[in-house]
Amino acid sequence: MSGLRIATILLAAGKATRFGGGKLGTALAGKPLARHVADSLSALPFDRKIALCSTQTPDLPGFSRIMLDPPGAPLSQSIADGVAALTDEDAALFALADMPLVPTDHFARLIAQFDGSMIATRVDGRNMVPAIFGKQHFETLKTLVGDKGAGALLRDAPSVKLSPDLALDIDTLEDLQSALEHIRGR
Repeated sequence: MSGLRIATILLAAGKATRFGGGKLGTALAGKPLARHVADSLSALPFDRKIALCSTQTPDLPGFSRIMLDPPGAPLSQSIADGVAALTDEDAALFALADMPLVPTDHFARLIAQFDGSMIATRVDGRNMVPAIFGKQHFETLKTLVGDKGAGALLRDAPSVKLSPDLALDIDTLEDLQSALEHIRGR
């Protein structure tokens, strides 16, 4: 992994209000939605695997669970809590538990092209997560506010392209159906 100690932080504590709650435990192709991303990440030799969770987050084998505090806090708090859990890692890959179609090889390409500072995923001309941040950005990540995440930090970062259909973020039952159709079409 490019000689650096890289952790992965899986953001899996969202409220799922647009979905109607309980999204990450909802079955998709025979397993909980959040397990798809967790399994893809588990295929890579990260130094640590951390999941920021709510009481509704399903079991994610191999991940250390950190409960979001306070429950229902915005995305920025999940990011800050994840960074606070790091010890001596050089970098952290952030991924969203409601993006089940991101393939393991995309995560591997992010790692391979990581220059020590940051690298983003590029979808339709926009940089986003999954993304890797070097430790020089950890303090800034802890100061984010609201539900916007780290998008502004990633705006001009180097990036690895991902097809829009693989970047599907499950927010509604219709999104879940689209993901299932994509999986069945493979």
